[in-house]
Amino acid sequence: MNFKGVEVLVVGLAKSGVSAIIALNDVGANATITDIKSVEELSELYSEVKPYIKAAILGSHPTDLERFEYAVMSPGVPLDLPFVTQMKAAGVKIIGEIELAYQLSKGSFIGITGTNGKTTTTALTGEIFDLSSRKHFVVGNIGLPAVSKALESDGETTMVTEVSSFQLETIVDFRAKIAAILNLKPDHLNRHKTMDGYIEAKMRIFENQTTQDHLILNYDDVLTRALSVHSKGKVHYFSREITEGQSAFIQEGLIKLNCNEQIETVCPIDEMLIFGRHNEENALAAALICRLAGIPVDVIAQGLISFKGVAHRIEFTAEINGVKYYNDSKGTNPDSTICAVDAMTSPTFLIAGGYDKESDFAPIFDVFNGKIKKLILMGATKDKFAFAARAKGYDQIVFVENMEEAVAFAYENAVSGDAVLLSPACASWGMYANFEKRGEHFKKCVHNYEV
Repeated sequence: MNFKGVEVLVVGLAKSGVSAIIALNDVGANATITDIKSVEELSELYSEVKPYIKAAILGSHPTDLERFEYAVMSPGVPLDLPFVTQMKAAGVKIIGEIELAYQLSKGSFIGITGTNGKTTTTALTGEIFDLSSRKHFVVGNIGLPAVSKALESDGETTMVTEVSSFQLETIVDFRAKIAAILNLKPDHLNRHKTMDGYIEAKMRIFENQTTQDHLILNYDDVLTRALSVHSKGKVHYFSREITEGQSAFIQEGLIKLNCNEQIETVCPIDEMLIFGRHNEENALAAALICRLAGIPVDVIAQGLISFKGVAHRIEFTAEINGVKYYNDSKGTNPDSTICAVDAMTSPTFLIAGGYDKESDFAPIFDVFNGKIKKLILMGATKDKFAFAARAKGYDQIVFVENMEEAVAFAYENAVSGDAVLLSPACASWGMYANFEKRGEHFKKCVHNYEV
């Protein structure tokens, strides 16, 4: 698509918005930025993009919408806002940063989504691509906007892309030659309204695929498995529990692949540094993605064995007086926290709570299994969290006001052999700008007790 001379409105001056503006300037578009925040609130970001924009409308939105041909939406801006409805009525074409990246890129895309595990799977896939020496970029919801690398890509480039449901809402032509949906659990229902709405957004990752493309689904997740009937591409399943008919599976402690008309052994599970059932699923998905992309099995094995995990996902932080501390700040929904608790093998102090995404916390307590010694709650959801806990018969609950108090309580009460796990089951908003800031603050609080 040729954007030269095209009037484009970039809605939202976040990380993806900044990258979109710079890329649009590089291709000769006339970009205008709009954000409900003021110039003062956006000071550093505004200074960064000012050389690349035609105009800025901050603290409000433009009224002369007819002059724009496209609007590039920040994923954080809901599409049911009156302003967005007005743009659609004015004939403005609504796209997101992922779609813009697809339009500007010459490379092919791998798309990875799901409720949980997509960051780990994307990073692991990227590490295997690193070892293969294949030209690629690891981009998307993982933290590096895809559009920031789009113009650097060529026909040999693979864009290994983590894609969220918010980003998928605004695709048009985006096509992932290999798409993976890892699992589907209730999340972001404050945005998508219903589970059906959430699933529909996730399904968009394969809506533009052809019979030449590949769709990878988690066979063990009933909702995910059921999506196969909607696929135009070739469907591949991975499973921890079943071997027959699977393209990736575990047999006698070994990860195996069966996607090239023969069964290939990759590596033993116990040689991987990442642990827990959810990470076994992530490893299966990444191995299958890479094999379908043509990467040799020995390189895939090397990547699985050397991968140390991602920051803020059951990230080992420190061991103090025999107590191990883990940062799982990326656990922003109940199912993610369930995975983290399930992976713990020691008596654990669990720090949880935060912004309310209208999640149901009750299922978390089904995996406590006597291993959670104390539940330390903070944030807007602490009362709702505690109510769900007591309804499930769990009352070892402590309320705190902030992270300092949470870590202090754990430090003072945990004994050698225990673990302390930050896995909030909630978004960070209201207390922190993002889950990264929350995780970094947890780690800082922990390190303050090191001697």
